[in-house]
Amino acid sequence: MRCSLTALVALSLAVVSLAGPTPSPYNVHEKRSVIPTGWTRTRRHENVATLPLRIALKQNNIESIGDFLYDVSHPESTNYGKHWTAGEISRKFSPSDETVSTVRDWLVGGGLASERIRVSPTKGWINVDVTVEEAERLMNTEYHVYTHESGQEHVACEAYQLPEHVSSHVDFVLPSVHFDAKIKRRSGSEPEPARAIGQPGVGITPKTAGTISQTLTELEECDEYITPVCLRALYGLVYEPVATDKNSYGIVEYTPQAYLQTDLQMFAMNFSTDLIGKEPYMVSIDGGYAQTEYQGFDYNGESNLDLQYGMSLVTGNQTVTLYQTGDMVEGASFNNFLDAIDGTYCTFEGGDDYTQDAQYPDPYGGGYEGPEDCGTVTPAYVISTSYGYNEADLTPFYAERQCAEYAKLGLMGVTVLYSSGDDGVAGNGDVCLNANGTQTADGVIFNPSFPGVCPYVTSVGATMVKPNATVTQVQPEMACMEVIYSGGGFSNYFAMPSYQQTAVDYYLETYPPDYPSTMWNSTGMSRGFPDISANGANYVVAVDGEFELVYGTSCSSPVSGAIFTMINDARLAAGKGPIGFINPTIYSAGFAGAFNDITEGSNPGCGTEGFNATAGWDPVTGLGTPNFPVLLEKWLALP
Repeated sequence: MRCSLTALVALSLAVVSLAGPTPSPYNVHEKRSVIPTGWTRTRRHENVATLPLRIALKQNNIESIGDFLYDVSHPESTNYGKHWTAGEISRKFSPSDETVSTVRDWLVGGGLASERIRVSPTKGWINVDVTVEEAERLMNTEYHVYTHESGQEHVACEAYQLPEHVSSHVDFVLPSVHFDAKIKRRSGSEPEPARAIGQPGVGITPKTAGTISQTLTELEECDEYITPVCLRALYGLVYEPVATDKNSYGIVEYTPQAYLQTDLQMFAMNFSTDLIGKEPYMVSIDGGYAQTEYQGFDYNGESNLDLQYGMSLVTGNQTVTLYQTGDMVEGASFNNFLDAIDGTYCTFEGGDDYTQDAQYPDPYGGGYEGPEDCGTVTPAYVISTSYGYNEADLTPFYAERQCAEYAKLGLMGVTVLYSSGDDGVAGNGDVCLNANGTQTADGVIFNPSFPGVCPYVTSVGATMVKPNATVTQVQPEMACMEVIYSGGGFSNYFAMPSYQQTAVDYYLETYPPDYPSTMWNSTGMSRGFPDISANGANYVVAVDGEFELVYGTSCSSPVSGAIFTMINDARLAAGKGPIGFINPTIYSAGFAGAFNDITEGSNPGCGTEGFNATAGWDPVTGLGTPNFPVLLEKWLALP
């Protein structure tokens, strides 16, 4: 069940000799083949400059995390639903004393005084401030300063090496080859053009077809205007929650994305009177707040969409938690959110790596001055996120470590949903891969999204009501092919999890894609996504006092999250636990027919028609759209 990167990713290894004795040969640990778009290597870094070196230690038992998760998530397991506590997870996966001592001894042997070396409280990281000269000597590398076209500088290396006996105890080292750096500007009247989640136009974002002059609520018009009544009819969502005091649903937003309460109330008065006078319960993470300095679709569209539909579909007195993450100056990353809901994921009290994640308190001034949120927030039973990267934006080591954190949330009984992307087989921004690893508009290699390819999250694609169809038809939906295309395909980093092997093997054998192996991961051994889908076209959303038509897998994820939240409600009311990580269950034979199979449409990209929606699972719409009554019946039958 463990989805090892080694099955799919081969890093070049080179043995080099050092001047003087070494405990073991040095091997390349991570290597970057290209410089990301927009960056230029400008100079060697100064030898005396200080680097805050952070070493991510290999977690104990991490190779078995998939097996542990499968044990509590598969309906045929005797331990189904017996989720772990945060303490049990911490004890099981904390790096061993051997790992800590091996890395510490290597640093001391390399000339660093032991008092300079700090181990995080969770034993997950070792932190040491070193000079560039010391770092280069320790890791047989060279650090350079890279300059972005915006003027910002970033420190990185092209590759680094570790002793063979140390390498097996280390996930990765920061700063090093990683280049998902935030681009920030700290002056001027405009908001920062940070290339970080939450910034306008960055990652997976909803699209709009403009404002509409009238709003309609008739089921006959759901092919042109999607409203809550359409979604309830499509998926059979007729349910009044009764266990709201026990249940929880969380939606994650990244500042400067923010909802407007006036828009939520405008939507409520037209489509969901249960919401009149209500607002989400906001949990601020790292200074996050519902900013109103910048408004418009690029700043309010995502959050308004997520909350207007997520809150409408759970109805009644079910509170929806808004995890507002990051301040207006620094912003935030997925890691900042994960730090807040699981303290064991944090690096140090001073924050995550400054080149990748927001650092709090803000070291530059003008931003959030409070301490980093580390284990301060309780995760909801269902968490929906409508944001995402391209898998190729991140290194395999970085992606796998974050993916393992989603597995830990699943062990705790949390259902984690992510949008699959809006550009078909292409990446965000409609860019595709080149043979050298770069991403460009004229690339031809399919470019999957992350975290959707992580085997421990549920990836949600998009459908649409067929033109001139009504929701009362037997199957009124097809893959979304208006404005956006459902993200889907096969990972280049993660191996296929066992829970989906039968479904994916059937697709590949019955409907083999007619593309050369140079364009996609055709090995038949990689993680396929999405897992499921839901409607993602023609949503009527209130934005800045007007109604707009909105499209995207950004629509699909919060809708699916609301449906699973209602299933949790029924289980909790019956004295049972939450559904947790759902993938092993929904792919199991016992859940056949629990999703409406989508067999029309495709997901174009990279100069191709992409993959086709077919009978059974496919890399366009997954298993299909949720059939709430069937899902409810099947999940209530489980312990």
